[in-house]
Amino acid sequence: MSARRSARSAALLPEGQRTSFQAPTRAALAEATRQSRARPASASSPFRRRSIRNLARAGVFIVAAGMASVTALPAYAMMPTGTNPVASTVNAGQTFVDTSASATQTLDVNADAQVAALSATRDSYNSTDASVLQAQRDAEAAAAQAAADAVAAAAKAVETASTPSGPKTFAPPQGGYSGEAVVAYAEQFVGVVPYGWGADPNDSFGCDGLTQYVYGQFGISLPRGVDHQAALATRITQDEAVAGDLVVWPGEHIGIYDGAGGVIHSPDFGRYVEHAHSLWGSPVFYRL
Repeated sequence: MSARRSARSAALLPEGQRTSFQAPTRAALAEATRQSRARPASASSPFRRRSIRNLARAGVFIVAAGMASVTALPAYAMMPTGTNPVASTVNAGQTFVDTSASATQTLDVNADAQVAALSATRDSYNSTDASVLQAQRDAEAAAAQAAADAVAAAAKAVETASTPSGPKTFAPPQGGYSGEAVVAYAEQFVGVVPYGWGADPNDSFGCDGLTQYVYGQFGISLPRGVDHQAALATRITQDEAVAGDLVVWPGEHIGIYDGAGGVIHSPDFGRYVEHAHSLWGSPVFYRL
């Protein structure tokens, strides 16, 4: 069939280009086949080069994967057993500590000592007896009662001190009205009668209450109020002032001049009638 096809193809060529063709014999084909099987494959064939490259790549990948596994294995081994499945299988749940590394921290727990301490605490524990609890409650109640009694006693003492025990006895004025007699009579209230809003030695003295009461014992009636009392007197100079005259700080304070540069007066809350031996500020003098 190949011979006929070759003959037909040759017939189609132009006359000048036609050549003679002879089909190979069976013996020639068998010899060619034998020689092709006996010939070794060329080392430089494309298929052989691709195979070598693929094998080299596979080898590099396997070597890289092995190095990564070897590098990561110590780190996984150091992880706690609960979070490191590798440590659980490789070292049976035990972690490794490199004691030669200076930056490594280690914790040594003496479990036996802790168990012994717990055992000692447990062994020394004793339940509190009911009688002991009752004794503690009684002691606390007694302490609370003692504190309450102390508070009550202090309050009673304050009340007793502030409550007049009865009318105080004071000496009446000696002789008739004079400046010296006024000062002598007022002296008996010094340090005895406290300051207050009153005008009675059995209660308290305000500054104008003291002058009202003292001069009232000599028959001179004065109203309450600093300026009101000064309005009923005659103003004098300090050089003219003698014992028994009024010393006035207008709108603020009033007292009894002692004739020697001082004043008997009731000063302020928390204090008593006192005899000040010097004056202050710019007082004005009045004579009744």
